Amino acid sequence: MGRRLVPLTLDNLPDLPKRCRACVFWELDPVSSEAAVSAGRAEAGKEAWISSVLLEWGSCGRVVYVDDVPVGFVLYAPPAYVPRSTAFPTSPVSSDACQLMTAWIMPGYQGQGLGRVLVQTVAKDLLRREFRAIEAFGDARWKEPACVLPADHLLAVGFKTVRPHPTHPRLRLELRSTLSWKGDVEMALDRLLGAVQKEPALRPL
Repeated sequence: MGRRLVPLTLDNLPDLPKRCRACVFWELDPVSSEAAVSAGRAEAGKEAWISSVLLEWGSCGRVVYVDDVPVGFVLYAPPAYVPRSTAFPTSPVSSDACQLMTAWIMPGYQGQGLGRVLVQTVAKDLLRREFRAIEAFGDARWKEPACVLPADHLLAVGFKTVRPHPTHPRLRLELRSTLSWKGDVEMALDRLLGAVQKEPALRPL
């Protein structure tokens, strides 16, 4: 099984699940996001956001392929590029952290260590950029796939609560701790990423 991880760009954006390509939950503030969806401009808005972040900050995601089939992705950026982050009651994200926006691994490819490799790749990228941690807003009442990651699953892979909240706690993962993850954390990470979006398949190359 050949697997590779590549930076997310406009060229491979079509390899993300369709519902994710047309989602601007994180990329726009709540009012602008609703307007973009209503006007059918969400996919164009996603492309514009990625283009802007690539130009100003650099790589903001990774796509993982197995035998040239895209099977997962992760999206992250400094909170200044994530308008939705200010809408959470536990904001702001710490100044030394990058925000984990969302992530996903296709069912059928979980339990193979892809989640660990995906996040470790992000960790190495962010360490080079002198970030100390990844922070994320969790959903403490998570019941079904959504853009906000389930808080319980974030805790299971090593995140710690830095600002509690009954619905949307803010959690933090020290980057250096991700470089020595073992099997139990790997399994929990696969559950976390697999919980984000449930789609039967991605578009093959």
